[in-house]
Amino acid sequence: MRIGVDLGGTKIEAIALDGAGATLARRRIPAPRDDYGATLGAIASLIATIESETGQRGSIGLGTPGAISPFSGRLRNANSIWLNDRPLGQDLTQRLGRPVRLANDADCFALSEATDGAGRGAGSVFGVIIGTGTGGGIVIAGRLLAGPNAIAGEWGHNPLPWPTPEEGNGPPCYCGKHGCLETYLSGPRLAADHQRHTGADLTPLAIQAAAARGDPAAQATLHRHADRLARGLATVINVLDPEVIVLGGGLSNLPHLYAQLPGLIRPHLFCDGFATRILPPVHGDASGVRGAAWLWGSESP
Repeated sequence: MRIGVDLGGTKIEAIALDGAGATLARRRIPAPRDDYGATLGAIASLIATIESETGQRGSIGLGTPGAISPFSGRLRNANSIWLNDRPLGQDLTQRLGRPVRLANDADCFALSEATDGAGRGAGSVFGVIIGTGTGGGIVIAGRLLAGPNAIAGEWGHNPLPWPTPEEGNGPPCYCGKHGCLETYLSGPRLAADHQRHTGADLTPLAIQAAAARGDPAAQATLHRHADRLARGLATVINVLDPEVIVLGGGLSNLPHLYAQLPGLIRPHLFCDGFATRILPPVHGDASGVRGAAWLWGSESP
């Protein structure tokens, strides 16, 4: 049995999978905020509940915001800031009395979809998160690629390529730079872009609904976003050339992306065709927690 835990800012979710990927148990609890010790206790309690319910002991994988630094062994870049600079993996291993494997939540999403989701059977999969933030993960031959700096797939903190005069150097990013892809592509930034051009404060799904009704301003907002996403993905394809790109996060529910992205990406590629498949996720919002479970048996190549 494999147990996966998805550690979020507002909730902690756990799932137990059998060897074929069938769900044996799944539970979710509120996440303690601003309390590292309580977070450790909540994770341990949730795992105990899952194992009691199934009557089995499992391996444990944990998907986290941020990632474990290979240099310090501590968590870094988590938006749940009370987790930063903490030896989360070591503390959980000690508390649970068994090894725990940790990976960034976007990596877990990519691994889930590559293992038994939209990218199943593909030799290379790039999993994209476009939600409250923008991130990604890379899976090669069924194995998660971490890299020596533990940043493989972090495309959201590269600059928007081929910027227009209007885009300039781009908005400031929390990472300290300007013009990162995340500052254009995340859900909040899509909404902010629409408000800047129209004065209307709408959610991304409301913008999509307005566009479907024929609102030209909403359609223009979605086109700007899709074009920026296409430019960002084109640079990934030019470097990695994945067989499959799977979109995740809240904005993966925007149906126009799957129809428009191939045509928008193609002019930016250093080749004479376009064969990469761009697909929605099979497991939806369960991909993160499922990918955490699959961390056992998916060591980095």
